[in-house]
Amino acid sequence: MANQYKRILTGDRPTGKLHLGHYVGSLQHRLALQDEYECFFIIADLHTLTTKPDKASILTIADNARAIIMDHLAMGIDPEKVTFYLQSAVHEVYELQLLLSSLVTVERLQQLPTIKEMAGAAHLEQIPYNLLGYPVLQAADILMPRGNLVPVGKDNESHVEITRQIARRFNNAYDEVFPLPEPLVVGGTLVGTDGQAKMSKSLDNAIFLSDDAKTVEKRVMSMYTDPNRISADIPGTVEGNPVFVYHDAFNPDKEEVADLKTRYRAGAVGDVEVKQKLAKALNDFLEPTRERRAAYEADRGYVDHLLVTGTERARQEAQETLYAVKKAMGLTGVWNKIRRSDEKREKRLRD
Repeated sequence: MANQYKRILTGDRPTGKLHLGHYVGSLQHRLALQDEYECFFIIADLHTLTTKPDKASILTIADNARAIIMDHLAMGIDPEKVTFYLQSAVHEVYELQLLLSSLVTVERLQQLPTIKEMAGAAHLEQIPYNLLGYPVLQAADILMPRGNLVPVGKDNESHVEITRQIARRFNNAYDEVFPLPEPLVVGGTLVGTDGQAKMSKSLDNAIFLSDDAKTVEKRVMSMYTDPNRISADIPGTVEGNPVFVYHDAFNPDKEEVADLKTRYRAGAVGDVEVKQKLAKALNDFLEPTRERRAAYEADRGYVDHLLVTGTERARQEAQETLYAVKKAMGLTGVWNKIRRSDEKREKRLRD
């Protein structure tokens, strides 16, 4: 049974459909967490503006958001157990980001290595203001539903720590509004089919969760293996070999995997057989997702409905949080005092 008192905030930037690397890094953990926590899954489209603010990229957000949600549903995420929402449609988050920004220094934000890494990956010569403020917007995302747990990769654990610092400073300065979210370090990375870097759409080294069986077979048969093994009778290296990394991650027949490794090291099996068995294992893994995908796709507009209702719910949560923040800070009192004074003036003029 899900624990209604514990909340999780996690999500994705809508930059494209999901692949096996996303499953290893996050999706498999979300599948487990949805049964234990109340889950908010953010489609973080505002965060895409930090590195892709061009109009062409913005125009892809809607379709990418739909693809991400469909990938979640196909993998087994239960729409009755999670709340999907579009970040940019929850306007209260923008205001919360502004209110929280006074609780962190520029120097502290500049200490985060991920900011420079993101700038480098986007080929930015200088760090724009919105990229530097990325962790503050992320803090607003996490604190908006007043979540208790944030699943993150090891490289983003420092972002949760900044959120905790901001929440702690707010609570100490004003009132106890925010729980201190705990990071849940999950996942890892999956090497791409080229064996050169982690799986990525932009590097064209990915196997997507939405790929059909023939596409999976084609991608697997072209995978990088041991470059020193020019024939099947030459002993090969298993460690770090992408084909065996995938076997370990997705082939449930551990005896078959062990046998392939033994024969590969002895030069008694060819790459073709190893890849054929991997392709079968991956397609066996993905087949149930294809059936679920077909069922959801048959209900046209369902994903949009799910995103709209989820965003409406997220806005209700955000409005409650923002009101609590403003009340704690005394900002609601400022406006109410001025408004009451104006009402008295209007009354005097009428009298």
